[in-house]
Amino acid sequence: MALKAAVTGEQRRFKTALFLVACAWAGFSPHWFEGLRRFFPAIVLAVLLGGYGLQTVLRDRKKILQNAKPYMAGGLEEVFPTIDIFVAARDEETVIARLVEQLHTLVYPKDKLKVWIIDDGSQDETTNLLSQLQGDFPDLNVINRSRNAGGGKSGALNQALTYANGEWLFILDADAQLQDDTLKRLILFARQGGWSAVQLRKSVVNSRQNLLTLCQSMEMAMDAVIQQGRLATGGVVELRGNGQLIKRSVLEKCGGFNEETVTDDLDLSFRLLTCHAFVGILWDPPVHEEAVLSIHALWRQRLRWAEGGLQRFFDYWPFFLFGQLTLIKRIDLLCFFLLQYALPVISLIDLIASLLTKSMPTYWPLSFVAFSISGLAYWRGCSTKSEGPALPIPNAFSLLVAIIYLAHWFVVIPWVTIKMALFQKNLVWAKTSHQGQQIIKA
Repeated sequence: MALKAAVTGEQRRFKTALFLVACAWAGFSPHWFEGLRRFFPAIVLAVLLGGYGLQTVLRDRKKILQNAKPYMAGGLEEVFPTIDIFVAARDEETVIARLVEQLHTLVYPKDKLKVWIIDDGSQDETTNLLSQLQGDFPDLNVINRSRNAGGGKSGALNQALTYANGEWLFILDADAQLQDDTLKRLILFARQGGWSAVQLRKSVVNSRQNLLTLCQSMEMAMDAVIQQGRLATGGVVELRGNGQLIKRSVLEKCGGFNEETVTDDLDLSFRLLTCHAFVGILWDPPVHEEAVLSIHALWRQRLRWAEGGLQRFFDYWPFFLFGQLTLIKRIDLLCFFLLQYALPVISLIDLIASLLTKSMPTYWPLSFVAFSISGLAYWRGCSTKSEGPALPIPNAFSLLVAIIYLAHWFVVIPWVTIKMALFQKNLVWAKTSHQGQQIIKA
């Protein structure tokens, strides 16, 4: 059985406080030394973490990870499993009709596919639009929940589980856009790899709208490159919420979706690990989605992602230390925990210490290595042949802007860590607002 998460607010606050204290010690302690010795921790970490990160980005993935090819011959419908498509929707009037219409054009045996839209207490026109769409698509299944039903997106998905009975679940956000053959290719890839779950690469439909959306498009490509590299080295792939295929039997073994987390996808990634069920990632075809348009929207989105990312490490750390997990997966999780979550907090403490002691920051070698590896992952991702919206050209300007953009995590992570350590969390249905944008062509 899956290891259950310790999800009480006080437990998370205590664990976050310990993490904050550890980062404070790591950030301050080098300033107690004189001369070059103060740079020793950063240099050691830069070599170890940078080496692993570099190996991940440069790993040859051709023999391990192949894109799924479309079925070229007919007569294979009987091998397709049953699939339930879940979309948790709250106030999605701008995109829900487009998604429903597109889901009904997917090339997949109709008797083996069901679409479920969970209207989670929408207060805009989503409910009325879904009623109208049921008139046009009689096989559309709509589940209505009250706005205060609880459990957030996970609660909505768990309720849908009680109605559906497909062998696989395909989870989408309301702004998702797909190619017609996505499901067939996705199932083929999952079966060929023996995966319990598969995450589609996320591509941004409005990458050319402004610099912020361009950076998010490059970030999604970078993330997919790193995830593929982690998988190729025997590490861990994480779900990303939109465009995730999950085997139902494995999900039930893991206890369903965790209703005490702000990021159901990140939490489920770790719950799957506790069940020894592993996730694959598919580069093509991708799932298309909108990038947020403003700094304010980005800030709100990244606060939620950062909090969910920290929550899962704090909830499941006993399994990672004492459970049946391979050594390479433990190393992979440790390296990326240090790079993604510890480094930003330590860097802030290091900066404060340098101001107080009137000395030079000590962790800049590690930060330099981390940003350099990210730049390499940007370049490799945006240079890879891809279906869907064209990826930004990785020239000197776009790479520089995207690397600078990544610095926002050095603000978001410390801010979230301090909040989690000091304040009780009230779980709410947090979501990104969608504008209903189509793919912007080059």
